[in-house]
Amino acid sequence: MNRRLGSLATIGSAGPFVGLFGTVVGIMTSFQAIAGSKSTNLAVVAPGIAEALLATAIGLLAAIPAVIAYNKFSADAGKLTARMEGFADEFSAILSRQIDEKLQPRQAAQ
Repeated sequence: MNRRLGSLATIGSAGPFVGLFGTVVGIMTSFQAIAGSKSTNLAVVAPGIAEALLATAIGLLAAIPAVIAYNKFSADAGKLTARMEGFADEFSAILSRQIDEKLQPRQAAQ
């Protein structure tokens, strides 16, 4: 169950940085447009800002579900592990008692 959790953790932690990188590229595009047109009106700045916001949203859109899924699957795996360990302990105790019961009559006869 833990085999794919690393991928979810990577997506969850790297997603915001990918969005941040896109934000930086979008802001740089806006500054280049301002420098090229020698004007700071909204028509010049808007495309770069929109690109930056879209990149941020995509990064968060990937990261948030990945973190939620990671937390859920990690908790589920932990619960399953605890149940399996409890079963193994209980099963071992049952086997030990049965072995002891079978050995006691033999020891008493000797």
